[in-house]
Amino acid sequence: MKKIAIALSLLVSLVGTVNAAGNAEAGKNKAAMCTACHGSDGNSLIDMYPKLAGQHSDYLVKQLNDFKSGARLDPIMQGMAAALTDQDMADIGAYYQSMAVTEGTSTKESVALAQDLYRGGDMERKIASCMSCHGPRGNGSGLAKFPKISNQHAPYLIAQLKKFRSGERANDPQSMMGDTAAKLTDAEIAALATYLGGLH
Repeated sequence: MKKIAIALSLLVSLVGTVNAAGNAEAGKNKAAMCTACHGSDGNSLIDMYPKLAGQHSDYLVKQLNDFKSGARLDPIMQGMAAALTDQDMADIGAYYQSMAVTEGTSTKESVALAQDLYRGGDMERKIASCMSCHGPRGNGSGLAKFPKISNQHAPYLIAQLKKFRSGERANDPQSMMGDTAAKLTDAEIAALATYLGGLH
């Protein structure tokens, strides 16, 4: 419940946040450098790189700012973000948000292992439900900068959850993801990631 309360308070506090308005058409040209890893349509063919198509623009802008400032570490992305202006980031975010994500798949095994954890969490281990922030369909919230995680590549999600768990990635508000991932086993992380790949 505490995590849910924090999430709601963050959502309320962000209502008044104003970002530069993005222009998707301008973003198309600016995102040309992104296609090698993230695909020409925002759906990466390499499963260690995330699909950006359909992602919330505000979330993408936050991640680009975090790469630029060093709050999120990745040598490739830090180099890419270094020269971007606030307007560049807003345009790129608007461009990717306007694109359609390709549907992924999950397995019966992952649904059996992960669906209850995603929807209801685990009160005994004080794990909040993933759904409380990311929604029943994994669509997240652009306003709160909670990412869309449905249809995402499982290997990418596994890598990010393990980075949150180890503390290698720590750009989440109030350490919400770090605290949650710290309580997940490798098997749970793999099941959740595969389940999310087929959540529509």
